[in-house]
Amino acid sequence: MIDLSSLNENQREAVLWDKGPLLVLAGPGSGKTRVLTCRIARILEQSEGQYFRILALTFTNKAAAEMRGRVEELVPRELGRVRLTTFHSYAAELLQQHGNHINFRPDFQILSNDADREALLDDALGQLRKDLAYSLPEHFKAAQLLPAVTRLLEQCIAPDQAEILLQQANIENAIPLARVYAAYREALRRTNSLDFPSLIAESLELLSKFPFLIKHVRKVFKHILVDEFQDTNHFQYRILLLIAQPDPSTLFVVADDDQIIYQWNGANPKRIQALRDDFGVSELQLPENYRCPPLVIELANALIEKNLNRSAGKKPLKAVKQGESDDVVRVFRFNSVDEEAAWIAQDISQRKLEERTSCAVLARTKKLLDLVGRKLEEVGVPVYFAARKDEFKSSPLRMLHAILRLVNSKEDKRSLARLSKAFYELEGISIELSPVLSRASADGTDLLRSWLDEVKRRDTLEERTRRLLETDIRPLLNSLNYRGFADKLFDWAEACQADSQPDENAFNEFEEEREVWKILLAEIIKKFEGDDVSLHQLLHELDLTSKTPPKPPDAIPCFTIHASKGMEFGHVYLMGLVEDQLPSWASVKKGNDSLEMQEERRNCFVAITRAQESLTMTFSAQVFGWTKQPSRFLREMGIEL
Repeated sequence: MIDLSSLNENQREAVLWDKGPLLVLAGPGSGKTRVLTCRIARILEQSEGQYFRILALTFTNKAAAEMRGRVEELVPRELGRVRLTTFHSYAAELLQQHGNHINFRPDFQILSNDADREALLDDALGQLRKDLAYSLPEHFKAAQLLPAVTRLLEQCIAPDQAEILLQQANIENAIPLARVYAAYREALRRTNSLDFPSLIAESLELLSKFPFLIKHVRKVFKHILVDEFQDTNHFQYRILLLIAQPDPSTLFVVADDDQIIYQWNGANPKRIQALRDDFGVSELQLPENYRCPPLVIELANALIEKNLNRSAGKKPLKAVKQGESDDVVRVFRFNSVDEEAAWIAQDISQRKLEERTSCAVLARTKKLLDLVGRKLEEVGVPVYFAARKDEFKSSPLRMLHAILRLVNSKEDKRSLARLSKAFYELEGISIELSPVLSRASADGTDLLRSWLDEVKRRDTLEERTRRLLETDIRPLLNSLNYRGFADKLFDWAEACQADSQPDENAFNEFEEEREVWKILLAEIIKKFEGDDVSLHQLLHELDLTSKTPPKPPDAIPCFTIHASKGMEFGHVYLMGLVEDQLPSWASVKKGNDSLEMQEERRNCFVAITRAQESLTMTFSAQVFGWTKQPSRFLREMGIEL
């Protein structure tokens, strides 16, 4: 029996709720993850032996992995009945299972970087220019057109509707742009490829065209839970609307309208009201904050109450922590941002090691973080930036990834080129692509086998390399045993690393990325517990997941406010609290009551509520050569300057 005695009254009511669809308004540090995992565990425990499953959707793989681990602790035997995943990953699963209805095979490739998307768009442009019945403007280039194509995809515009909508919006060259968009969508299907925005667009089209699939989803997933609902865009919400609408009684949504900070990505305060209107949800609030000191909560409440479009009856945060030191909140003014960054670095470096490792620097912009990062390194403090990394960088991991992609997609010329490049960096042997392509075409073989044949003809091939590409690769080619081959390739790469290399940069980040591979592989296997993780499932998850290495234990995280959401740190340094930075220049221009200013206020609210023990806020009179005024948010928090 799951012990709920440590939950407060509001948390326990949410976990035990059984009166229809529920919206839980959960403030920062209110234990929402605990509520979600306890609710999942309780449903599983009470339905042991039944076959229905639970779908829990969130926005980051990190959050999904954390919840998965907590559920496993509570009900280890039942974890296989839960799909804890992100919206994009769930969309990929839908298309794996049912994409054949709209001409996608389950082994589709996900284009995770703009270079691949540009290459595909360039191919589409080339095909269009061959059609003499139409003409494209000479200045139409893939790199310049990709943002417009992306916006149309993100809005899930059907190809046959693009021309009308572009003309209504008075977009220049609306007709040829619509043709390019339609050609790109067709190229994705022709090459059995998807990119991030088309995952959502094609999933929405799939569910809209084939309602019987919705009944199938609800038969499999009796309960649907959504974390961080306030971050959904309109089209993610439409997918939720479709899969939950036949029986919304078991819909459980956690949100906080005070933490909507992704409006640039489609999040909108109106989404929570739409949830109320469409589902008639009951509501519970979790105002208790277990994270922050009382003084930080006092500042946060004073700040966020200035926003106009909050949920009616939204309760202020209530500090649960008691007692705090005299310097729990510090505010410092400097003459220049250079002085500001240098002081932050010095202050962190002078802390005891156990305190220092729980520090974090937050700012509205990466430019500020780059400055403070340099200052930290100057005083001997290592720094960690949370930049997303879509592709592996080291030659061994790029070679592995390219081989796996070629096994999965036998005519993938881009992966063939990447494989040859990585192999040259490791072995110094150049494999021209033309004979490989010719051999594959003449013999009717796939590109990887043709490439292997070409490599094995080289007399200069090291014996260990020949063994890897003749013997060790067979289980991968014959039975898709990617785990065994990955281990063999890593052993081979280690042996190569011990020798002198043609390219001295071939092993940059190799050790880090090998650990990232192990971590990601373990998480993917855990996610699909009870299922055999196929090669195309593995590749989809890899393409959807950042390859960023975990933070070293002694490094100071320097995060933008957006990147820090969902995290907590012992000691938070929030820098750059000046007008035109936080709040941003664009929001200042729009005015104090604008939607943009209200989002900036939420940014500041999110930043200060990351603090578990202390909060240090800093600002400067001169920022990158420009005179600045202190942020209005300092005054709104009640801080006397």
